[in-house]
Amino acid sequence: MSGPVTPDHGVPSSGEIPGNRPSGSSAPRDSGLPHGNAVTGGPDEVPLLNIANVLTVLRIALVPVFLAALFVGDGHDTSWRLAATAIFAAAAITDRIDGQLARKYGLVTDFGKMADPIADKALIGAALVGLSMLGDLSWWVTVIIGVREIGITAVRFAVIRHGVIPAGRGGKVKTLVQTFAIGVYLCPLPTVFDPVAVALMALAVLLTVYTGVDYVVQAVRLRRGVSSA
Repeated sequence: MSGPVTPDHGVPSSGEIPGNRPSGSSAPRDSGLPHGNAVTGGPDEVPLLNIANVLTVLRIALVPVFLAALFVGDGHDTSWRLAATAIFAAAAITDRIDGQLARKYGLVTDFGKMADPIADKALIGAALVGLSMLGDLSWWVTVIIGVREIGITAVRFAVIRHGVIPAGRGGKVKTLVQTFAIGVYLCPLPTVFDPVAVALMALAVLLTVYTGVDYVVQAVRLRRGVSSA
């Protein structure tokens, strides 16, 4: 009867078949390391190209299409005005959809946090400028909202190295009110709805100023927090 097999014969004492493990490696076969198409950034890393980001980019792409429809003829043709309103509404709806998809399926990215509010500003700004150029909206409204949005975008990029400040609840409410107000101005409604449009736009201006101040405060706190860390 032969004696026990020793390690000198090349057979591990555990009975493991040679060749199933790289020579010289002491790691088990399933080491938990990424392989194949596994994402190396961990479970929190999501691809940049996802449905939420695609919808955000689509919203930006719809801006020139909306403006083209708005300025057909003298800008007050009923059919084209309805078409412009529909395009504006479709673009605005993507704002809600992309946010829901990003949160539901874990598709939140730094690109999305930056691009989403920029897409909102591009759409809202284009609509305001267009309405003012057509004489349907006072320029002071467009200037106030435009200065706020451009200023906040500048602040956003100024503090980006310290961290990303995503669009908050107040900003979303502001955008929603702005969207409804612009929609009423865009749609060729009877003059009886004029007070409604004015009231909604006044509320939008107030929310725009308030959320702008709030965002600046957040940016200052973020910068101070990073500096003191």
